[in-house]
Amino acid sequence: MKYVGEDREAPTGAPQEELATGERSTRNRVARSILDHGPSTVAELAGRLGLTHAAVRRHLDALVADDVVQPREQRVYGARTRGRPAKAFALTDCGRDAFDQSYDKLAMDALSWIAAREGGDDAVLAFARDRFAEQAAGYRGAVEAVGPEKRAEALAKALSADGYAATARSAPVGEQLCQHHCPVVHVAEKFPQLCEAETEIFSQLLGTHVQRLATIAHGDGVCTTFIPKASQASAPPVPPAPQLSTTTHKASARTAGRNPA
Repeated sequence: MKYVGEDREAPTGAPQEELATGERSTRNRVARSILDHGPSTVAELAGRLGLTHAAVRRHLDALVADDVVQPREQRVYGARTRGRPAKAFALTDCGRDAFDQSYDKLAMDALSWIAAREGGDDAVLAFARDRFAEQAAGYRGAVEAVGPEKRAEALAKALSADGYAATARSAPVGEQLCQHHCPVVHVAEKFPQLCEAETEIFSQLLGTHVQRLATIAHGDGVCTTFIPKASQASAPPVPPAPQLSTTTHKASARTAGRNPA
């Protein structure tokens, strides 16, 4: 094992957790160098970071295995020299996502622009409905492939595949769909229309009225949606209840026989 940024052996008895942290730190430097300078060869990375070629290759192997970088053939301009050109390593989409992004700010600015110029809150809600309807198209097949009693579980699995870390669990008078992560939470804090549109889509997918009891955007630990028992699922879908305040959420949850997650 090596010290961070060095190419000499660590002393015997060095704490393993410190060595592991050093390895991660150096790999982050390798990935950052590729981000800053574009696709890079082993020789270019070694020169910029002060590492040997062998050390760079070892870190690149780990980054490739983690789908952070990928090798590609380097373009050769002008006269080509003898031998195969060195491979250049570029960041994957997954690798780029590991660095700071401005997606939340971009989404916030776009929705603020829509709200100010294109019809106010109703326009934001229309956008949110279209967005979630498109997203739900991929969930519909999974939900409709099972019986009513399994639909909440199928929807939870589909949501989890999109990063929502969702689960479905039984409740005395129905089920609760819990989303432990919200990829758009910072935007939803300012634009509750996103939560409203998502609740409507859940109602359509599950074929029954549902009620949102808690949301991460409102400061709750989990987004919790109450779903009536399957015996009530044959009732035609109705519009979801208006977005509730945190205090009202808790009161509604007690009425449904459950505390908010």
